Formats: sequence, structure tokens, C-alpha cells
Amino acid sequence: MRRFFAIPLALALCCAITLSAQAAELNRIGMQINYFTLQNQFGKEYSLTDYADKDAVVVVFLGTECPLAKLYGKRLAELDKQLAEKNVAVLGIVSNRQDSIEEIAAFARRHDIDFPVLKDPGNAVADQFAAARTPEAFVLDKDGKVRYWGRIDDQYGFADSVGYQRPEASRHDLVEAVDELLAGKEVSVPVTKALGCHIGRVREVKEDAEVTYSNQIARVFQKHCIECHRPGRIGPFEMTSYDEVLGWGEMILEVVNQGRMPPWHADPQHGEFANDMSLSNEEKELIAKWVENGCPEGDPADLPQPKEFFEGWAIGEPDEIIYMSDEAVEVPAEGVVDYYHFIVDPGWTEDKWIMAAEAKPESLETVHHILVVVQPPEEGEDRFRRGGRSNLGPPGDDDDDDRRGGQGRRRGGRRGGEGGIGGGNLIAGYAPGANPLLNTDGTVAMHVKAGSKLIFQLHYTPNGSPATDRSYVGFKFTDPEKVKYVARSTSVVNTFFTIPPGAHDYEATAKATFEHDTLITNMTPHMHTRGKAFRYEALYPDGEKEVLLDVPSYDFNWQTTYELEEPKLLPKGTTLLCTAHWDNSEDNLSNPDPSKPVSWGDQTWEEMMIGFYVEMFPKGEVPDKPSGGMGRLKPEQIFEALDADKDGKLIKDEMPDRFRERFQFMDLNRDGGVDQEELTKLLKMFGGQRRRD
Repeated sequence: MRRFFAIPLALALCCAITLSAQAAELNRIGMQINYFTLQNQFGKEYSLTDYADKDAVVVVFLGTECPLAKLYGKRLAELDKQLAEKNVAVLGIVSNRQDSIEEIAAFARRHDIDFPVLKDPGNAVADQFAAARTPEAFVLDKDGKVRYWGRIDDQYGFADSVGYQRPEASRHDLVEAVDELLAGKEVSVPVTKALGCHIGRVREVKEDAEVTYSNQIARVFQKHCIECHRPGRIGPFEMTSYDEVLGWGEMILEVVNQGRMPPWHADPQHGEFANDMSLSNEEKELIAKWVENGCPEGDPADLPQPKEFFEGWAIGEPDEIIYMSDEAVEVPAEGVVDYYHFIVDPGWTEDKWIMAAEAKPESLETVHHILVVVQPPEEGEDRFRRGGRSNLGPPGDDDDDDRRGGQGRRRGGRRGGEGGIGGGNLIAGYAPGANPLLNTDGTVAMHVKAGSKLIFQLHYTPNGSPATDRSYVGFKFTDPEKVKYVARSTSVVNTFFTIPPGAHDYEATAKATFEHDTLITNMTPHMHTRGKAFRYEALYPDGEKEVLLDVPSYDFNWQTTYELEEPKLLPKGTTLLCTAHWDNSEDNLSNPDPSKPVSWGDQTWEEMMIGFYVEMFPKGEVPDKPSGGMGRLKPEQIFEALDADKDGKLIKDEMPDRFRERFQFMDLNRDGGVDQEELTKLLKMFGGQRRRD
């Protein structure tokens, strides 16, 4: 039964980006750039001498497939127009050996770039600048000397093996450098760290090398990489042929050495997982030797057979398809996009036994993840408000479209808000490279009651080009007489925490005690951008303790579902303890604002603590209520979690957002703080303390 369920939550950002390895001893500032002549995508020649009348020239090294270069494409196009008014020219240079003239033309067209984008054959100009990354910017003065070198701004980047994206740039380094130069001033910050992909240089190849692409490396890439790195998938470049990977050798080696790719973050000391995509030490050594020897191709006769992919539905043709909404979402080219939530009534008038569920995006390149959660009929929307205000928009007009998926559906949705999925019954999801909920023979299924509705949560990641998306989910049903095991998704959740400003390692816990023998099949930790680490532990009735899953370096971009090699039996009386750690300090570059306290909320600048898992029982032995859920903490536990300074009182800044506006009413004795007795009364008033039965 080991591969029945793999709920995907791998929130994908398949970007090969990193901090530039700029050597301190090589200072480009003041370096004289010799004149050069290159051709654009149309064969027209441009020379640096053509801009002798300009007060400054901005040179930006670009790559057509680099995620950061894509994100900055339109921004550079706008910057070019602004700088032209100041008598400053912009030149783009593509030195990657793998970027063709056709790809350069498409890059310029998609990002509305009017400035010249020039091909640098043999990376001669990149060598003269000693450029290392894309995008990497240089500002030249009228004499052709470098006055600024580094990043464009600080909105996007990568640090400590975690990608970050600020809501907006806090410093526009390139623009500020140009303005200071034009004002006759010294550039105050002449060097910043460029962020991006390695330039794919022409390297000397050791043709007689033992390790070659054809003989070993293609097999490694087939096994671990090309699920995402193939046409139409979210991987920023393709890895299905030698020509496609030739210029990416150094970048591949870097992300492998840093443990960023393939995306697998579980500590190997704990647990065995069926979907473990990590590289072995031997495979890492093969990649290192291959890159060291210049990425030799070898004999194409040694290549493995091409890997076959099923491009349709992984679950087979679904019995029913349900769309998230009647209208598509417009995804912008850049910036931070709020979560979208949609509530959909599938029109199910009888119970459904779901043997397979698969969520699919329309826009593969921008959908970060999809979650589909069941809202049982007896709970209604209020359940999804428990984390705070609801963002499930009012139901739309009845949909009388009789296309596949049912009639009379009601849909509503809007951006922003909180509490869309916390603790819900997750039934389907999508993330790049992850498997759908699957059962091939129908002996295992999820039971959904008649009248249930579906909550879609969608998170989009702009990639430099505008897009539209109308995602959907497909279901396959089975005969209930065939079902032997019933599975359901549940979770342990803690919504009562407030992370203090600047906290480097804030901890919170959540737990559930199993009242029946329970099989669990997978685990999915879920936090947001301040998330640092997450651990699942089983505390057995006999006093023994076992780590089921340890994620010491949590990455919001890759919140993987960890599918157990075999279902794990947790005996009656076992407590599942989840421990989360957050970093709300300035050292966490993913942190939207380290100066603010942070509590539960649905948006990425807020936080969550959810330990998803799937539990499974023999049919006929299924408990009425899931083992997990919200609000299972006692008032004294909640008080201890919120009392950051341990002074026995909660001040306003220690309270979750949803309680702060009511703080004056909570402070019953008007002493400026809320004690444990007052908090207990508050929890009863707002339903925060739920009965355990």
C-alpha cells in the first residue's frame, strides 16, 4: 500500500539562482573597458564607441532562461526609457553559450525591450568585464571606466539556500549609482552582490574523460531532474539533451553542492520516503567530475533511451473535472501576488468515494501551488474563518453551464485574506514534480459527503511575462463496495502564536493524541517565508519517542510532501508532536519585515504552523473525527506560547492579529495586560477553545 497517497504541496520555485561568488581581490571599480563590437538578434552591429556622446552607459549581462533575468526584463525595459531622458544608454549582453539568436529575440520581444541585446560569442566581452552572473550590471562613465558593479535592486534573491522575494525593492542600487554619477558625486555604494545564474562560458573540454554526459550524467538527470526541466514545465531551462545543459554545468554543480537541487530537505537520519529525490554521494561526485572536465559529451551511442512521460492525466481520464472559477486569473509579469481562494459547489447530491484526485494548472510556468480542500456540509464557511477574517468571496451566480463537471455550480473568490486552508481536509494539490493523490485499483479512497464544497487555494509566482490561469481538478470515483481502506487528510495546527520582532529562532508546537490505532502515509509541513525548521515526532504510550520527519532547513519555495516508504502504524495513545521554528530577524532575507510581530495569517507576510498528514483506517473502523485539527491546546499552553517575555501578562504586541483590535475589551481589570484567566474567558468567547470530543 506504500504508494497510495502523495498529496503534493511542493511549492515550487525551480529557479537556479544564487549569490554571486565575487572575489574580493578582483575589484572592477575603476577598471577600463576596451571598446567592443557585437551583433544583436537581427545581425546589426553595435559598438561601445556608438555611445561616446552619452553621460553614462549601463551594461547588463542577461540570460534568456535565468529566472532572475526574466523577472528583471520588463523592469530594465522601463529603466531604459527613464535613463534615456538623462542621456544614459542601456546595453544588454548575452554571453551564455546555450542561448541562441532566436532565444535572444524572443526574450527581448516578451519583455518589450527596445535597447540592444547583443550576443557575445565565446564570452569575450564577459571575460573583459569579469562578469560572472545574470543579471549582473555595470555602470560606465564617459571614459569607459566602471563606476558601479552588482545587482539591479534588492527585491529578488537567494541566501542561505532559500529564495526570497520582497514585496518591493528597498534599495534601487543601479538607479542610485547612475544618479550619483550624473550629479558628479562618487558612487556611495559602488559594489553590491550580484544575484543570479552562472554565465555559461565556453570551457576547455577533456574529451577522454571517464565521466561523460552520454554515459553517466544523462542517466542522473533523467532520474532526478527532467520531470521539471523539460518543455512546458516550471524548470527554468531544459535538461533533456546535451546541447541544453552544456552551458549550465557550473550552475548545476553549485545548486547540487548547496543542497538546493533536487529539492529535498528531509534529514536522512530519520525516516525512509518513497519519493526521496535526493542525489546519492556517488551521483554528486559524477556531476563534479563532469563539470571539472569541461562537461564532455562522450559517445551519443551510450545515451539511455529517452524517458517517457505521460502528458495527460496521471490518474487516467477523470470522471469529473471542476474548475476553480468561471474566469481566468491574470498573473502580472512581476511583483508579489496575493493568494487566491475560490469556493466551488460541485453539485454533489450523493456521497463520493474518491480513488484519485489530480489538480492541474493552466499556466504551468506561473502556478506556484494549488490546494483543493473539502468543506463538509455541516461546517460551512465559518470553519475557514477560524484563522481570522475570511477571504472566500460571496458565491457567484448559479452556473448553468452543462459542460463536464456538473450543473448549477456556485463560485466565488477574491485575493488576500486569511484562513483559507488551515486545518482543512486537503483532497488534491499541485506542485511541480509532485505526484497526485493516487490509488490505481480503488481499494483505498477518500470519503466526501454529499453537499460538500471545494476550496481552491492558488499561489502564483510571476516569471517576467504576464500570464492567465484557470486551474482545475479532476476526480476518479470508485464503488464503495470495493473500498477496503479509507484515507483522509488532516493536520495538527497552532494558530495561537506571535513571533516577536527580530527573533532568530522562535519555537511553537502543536500536537494531537490518537484515540485509535492509526496508519499515516505521508507528512507535509507548512509555514511561510519566516519558516526555519519543522519536525514531526511520535511520543508512544510506553514512553519511547521517534522522529518521523525532520526538516532542519525549511524552504517555503519547496514545501514537499514526504511520502513514507510504508505506512506507519501509530498505536492508540500515541501523541504526534510537531515543532516549528521561525526566523523573524534581519538575517532572514526572505523576511518581509523583521521589525513587526507576526501571527497566524494566510498571506506569505504572515505565518502559519500546519503539520499536514494523511491517516488511513480499514473501512468500517473509521473514527467519526480526524485525529488532528485546530484549537487542541489548553488555555495555559496558549498563554505560555504567546507570552514571549514570560512576565505572566500578554501585552497587545504579543497577541495574534485577530485579537489586537479587541485588546481593550480583553483586559478586564484594565491593568494594561491580559492574564491567563482573562485569556481563558476570551477563548471561550471567540470559540478558540474547542471541546476535545
